[in-house]
Amino acid sequence: MPAVHSETIAASSGGSLFARRWQEILMALTVQAARIPDSALARAITEQVRDTVSPLIFHHSSRVYYFGALAGKHRDLSFDPELLYAGAMLHDMGLTRKHSSAQERFEVDGANAARDFLRSYRIPQADVDTVWTAIALHTTPGIPRHMHPVVALLTAGVEMDVLGLAYSEFSDEERNAVVAAHPRGNHFKEDIIQAFYDGIKGKPDTTFGNVKADVLADKDPAFKRGNFCSVIREWAWPA
Repeated sequence: MPAVHSETIAASSGGSLFARRWQEILMALTVQAARIPDSALARAITEQVRDTVSPLIFHHSSRVYYFGALAGKHRDLSFDPELLYAGAMLHDMGLTRKHSSAQERFEVDGANAARDFLRSYRIPQADVDTVWTAIALHTTPGIPRHMHPVVALLTAGVEMDVLGLAYSEFSDEERNAVVAAHPRGNHFKEDIIQAFYDGIKGKPDTTFGNVKADVLADKDPAFKRGNFCSVIREWAWPA
């Protein structure tokens, strides 16, 4: 990204306690060279998220970045770590009161919050659009993997951390290092389900998803819907 990004962001956040501790944060985890980008943009994103979301969502979002970045390395994909970091850290902003609208899906609210944040730092529109799309589609399985690497890897990170998909594709070393740096806690599965509920309960109409399940349920008496909460509770993560 152009140098103007770092210069602009540094001018806005330099000298803060957060900025002084940045190297400590950066050294919290290095696994297979997957680490937080050492850039002013990444610092600004981290500070923004820490100031806005709960610790549960902050650590979840951080793990999403690491698992997404590791998945990119496993798949030998070329990706911009700053854009993946932006998408991962900002992807659940739509669950917060500050960024939740009355009528949009929470994914779109999060994408809009990320768009506004990145535009405020003069990030190129093409990059903003990539992050917007990654966040907007992160709960839409089957589509992101065919798209831009940042879009695909954000969803891969979310699916690994929340659902345990591709759990066995990560080594014990990788999983343990990520969780050591950003703990899941003893009740993450139930806590994240509650966080999703709290973020969307006021606008149930926005949860209408892949409508084709309704078609199968209407025509096929033997059809059984998949259940997102059941997948969270039953898959590989212990808690």
